[in-house]
This record gives sequence, C-alpha cells and structure tokens, in this order.
Amino acid sequence: MSLEKRPLTLTINGKKIGPVEVPLDMPMIDFLHEYLNLTGTRFGCGQGVCHACTVMEVHPDGALSETRTCVFSAHYFNNKSITTIEGQAKYDPQGNLESLSPVQQAFIDHFSFQCGYCAPGFVAGATVFIEGLKRQPVKRANLESAIEEALNEHICRCTGYVRYYEAVKEVALATPGCVKD
Repeated sequence: MSLEKRPLTLTINGKKIGPVEVPLDMPMIDFLHEYLNLTGTRFGCGQGVCHACTVMEVHPDGALSETRTCVFSAHYFNNKSITTIEGQAKYDPQGNLESLSPVQQAFIDHFSFQCGYCAPGFVAGATVFIEGLKRQPVKRANLESAIEEALNEHICRCTGYVRYYEAVKEVALATPGCVKD
C-alpha cells in the first residue's frame, strides 16, 4: 500500500466523513473496516466477482446503484454518498435499533442465508433492485426473471439463492408501485 495520503471526504450512512487523510491506494473496504469500524461489508474474492463487498451508492437524484468496495480505492468515493449494511436499518438518537429495512426484515423472515457471509452484498443488491422498481416497475409475470437478472452476479457459496429470491419477491410484491399487472 502506498504511503502517500490524500484527504478524503464523503457521506456514509447519511453522515459526512472527513476530510480524513487516507492512503491513495487503500481499498474502500479497508477504509470502512479500519477507519470507521463498519465491518458488516464483507471482503470475499478481492476481484469484484462475488459481490460480497457491495454497498449502495446514493446518487444526487436519489437513485441507488451497487458499487463493490474491494476493487475501488476509498478515493474513488471522494465527495460521493454510500450506504453500507449498517446504514440500512433505522436507529433512535441513542443509537438503539428501531427497525430493519424491508429487505433486511424479509431476509430474516425467509432465513435467507446460511453462513451469512454474502448477505450484506445481497441486501445491498436487493435494495437497489427494489428502489429501481419504484422508478420503473416490472410486470408481475416478469418479476422472478427480473430478480434473477438483478442478483445474478451475487455469489452465495452456500447456495441460498432460492430463499434470497423469495425474500426479494415478497418485498417487491408488498411495496406499492414495484409491480404492475
């Protein structure tokens, strides 16, 4: 890793961070873990293939996209806004959990994990998918194939895909405006 550092400023889970002096080539996942103690995002393959390290990038218009943190340096996120798995739940002012996001709750309700290692990346991908459906709904008959396409690149070594997809389908069907007949 480079010894050269540069200031980094970004928004994570709704909180402005920085400027913080960060090595130029530090991967974002290492910044999350080592600088902020946000350890829910998982390091999997280190090549951006498995998507375990996925977080949500929040664009200025409110749209979300998936971004992998093992292949992008922390500085790639300079002046950007991201949400990690920790930022999806709602907390009271004292930091106590108030509620999980609909996707997080559905994953628990469907026991959509075995070892749980890939779950944060799947939750991020599923949340991006659901938010996208709110902007561009899918026909009910095409929902299952849309889920499969949206989450296709996420790898679960325990093969928990059926439960992941069932949970996402439940959220899509329960969220007004996501599915059209």
